[in-house]
Amino acid sequence: METKKPSKAIPLLLTLAVIISDQLSKAWIVATIAENTIGFRFLGDFIAIVHVRNTAIAFSMGVGLPAFAKLVGFIFLPIILLIGVSVLYFSRKVELTRLQRWTLALFLGGGIGNLVDRIFRSFRVVDFISVKVYGFLGFERWPTWNIADASLVISGILIALTILWTPTKKELNDV
Repeated sequence: METKKPSKAIPLLLTLAVIISDQLSKAWIVATIAENTIGFRFLGDFIAIVHVRNTAIAFSMGVGLPAFAKLVGFIFLPIILLIGVSVLYFSRKVELTRLQRWTLALFLGGGIGNLVDRIFRSFRVVDFISVKVYGFLGFERWPTWNIADASLVISGILIALTILWTPTKKELNDV
């Protein structure tokens, strides 16, 4: 009896879940917390839910770039990257592990979540999770982030680990 391979489309439910949770949480932040203010604090001052807008990319890199450079670097290049990842995801020429497929689905969700903000919120990504890090790497508070950002970081770490530690077919055959 032939075993049925799991559908490549199933991990895309994770992509959809990330996009929906990211956009709903951002919509809630925009509707309930005035921009550049703190809405809630938890565990003293350790976690704060705030409403800030990032007009650049990670750690506010590129904040002073001209509009054309932001259009190319923050919209067109990410679109090309997301298309490339989607092609890789569905490629029949590249064999991805189940974990790699789920990781790419997580990456797509985070990438699309922030891209939606850049396109529909005038390059201004809504960030709202602020964590106190007590001077770690010179930060009193870690740069504010959102669900899409967390998805991108986690997927980046996971894909790097799976590339480094996934045995090849040759290595499996040598065992």
